[in-house]
Amino acid sequence: MTLTRRRLLYAALTLPAAALMPTSWLWAQTPQANDRRTAVIHTAQGPHRLSVEVAKTPAQRAQGLMGRRQLGAEHGMLFVYTRLQRARSAFWMYRTLIPLDIAFIDGDGRIVSLQTMPPCASDDSAQCPTYSPGSAYHAALEVNAGYFAERGISEGDCVSAPMLSGKCPTE
Repeated sequence: MTLTRRRLLYAALTLPAAALMPTSWLWAQTPQANDRRTAVIHTAQGPHRLSVEVAKTPAQRAQGLMGRRQLGAEHGMLFVYTRLQRARSAFWMYRTLIPLDIAFIDGDGRIVSLQTMPPCASDDSAQCPTYSPGSAYHAALEVNAGYFAERGISEGDCVSAPMLSGKCPTE
């Protein structure tokens, strides 16, 4: 059998099988890489710049930092929502390997809540605690645990980034 005939036979056998696969399988591939942008946290002590991955699609937000073994010292992940999130809308640490701090950010760019989230060691997602801000928010910023405390970042400080609509003071 020639190489061309083999290719034709292979295509004839595999294409009908591919058509029978559920379409959800096609979309279950690894999500596209998140955009990387610069975010600035404005504090009384001055600005703090971070390189952040922007999680803006539902798939990117669901994946978050799960499975990561490390996060750079001046890096983070910014979760951006098109609609206001309820005060009880929470984050969790299921399958997240590194301890994180999270800042929940309102529509003006102000930090409304800061929390530290240790990894959840359970294989059962129902056993992992959730972290909700107690205030409505438009975005959330995850960084290495201790980042906010080490830099004196607190509730009321302002976060600016190209995809956030808040108006923080200029430097």
